[in-house]
Amino acid sequence: MAGHSKFANIKHKKAKADAQKGKIFTKLGREIAVAVKEGGPDPENNARLRDAIAKAKSNNMPNDTIERSIKKAAGEGDASSYESITYEGYGPSGVAVIVDVLTDNKNRTAANIRHAFTKGGGNLGTTGCVSFMFDKKGQIMIEKSDKIDEDELMMLALDAGAEDFIAEEEGYEILTSPEDFSAVREAIEKAGVEMISAEVAMIPQTTTKLTSEEDIKKFNKMLELLEDDDDVQEVYHNWESDEE
Repeated sequence: MAGHSKFANIKHKKAKADAQKGKIFTKLGREIAVAVKEGGPDPENNARLRDAIAKAKSNNMPNDTIERSIKKAAGEGDASSYESITYEGYGPSGVAVIVDVLTDNKNRTAANIRHAFTKGGGNLGTTGCVSFMFDKKGQIMIEKSDKIDEDELMMLALDAGAEDFIAEEEGYEILTSPEDFSAVREAIEKAGVEMISAEVAMIPQTTTKLTSEEDIKKFNKMLELLEDDDDVQEVYHNWESDEE
């Protein structure tokens, strides 16, 4: 994926999230609740919760809101009805798409996901049909700044266990194994470096370009429908957008 596109996509996503804070905080709260249900309310002993908190912070979720979500989940156990499901399929021209959901109603969610794929000129596939084209990695994105020394940041990340450090035109992409993600993120956080994005994500091995305006329009419609769905936590794809 082209460097500028990665950063542009993240900024676009964050701007949209800022405009829909209530919706994004609900999704993040759901993720935190499921993590608490799975491994307890102490982030020190719950890696999934640590990662969920990091993701919440990178989306500007206030600390007191995060704490409330943890306490609520620990006190009420209200995450028991949520099920984690991953859908895979194709957008226009064979763009690979992975959709992670947390749902309390599988039938409703499946219908909504299918509708989004159909509207976007794509189709749902079977489990495993596109996931082999992605690598599950910890991904940390940092914008370039006069305060950040590239060599120091690279050494900090690699010493903490990062697998790769990629310097782009607009900033830096740090990749880790899912297991080492928390340690690397915490080392960067302790160094006072601001991250624009920090999460365990599905990174495409190769990308696909859409040449038809109609296909681009359809795929953007699909992404919009999926991202607006309350049950959808994340959408991953291998479309290489030329948009700035």
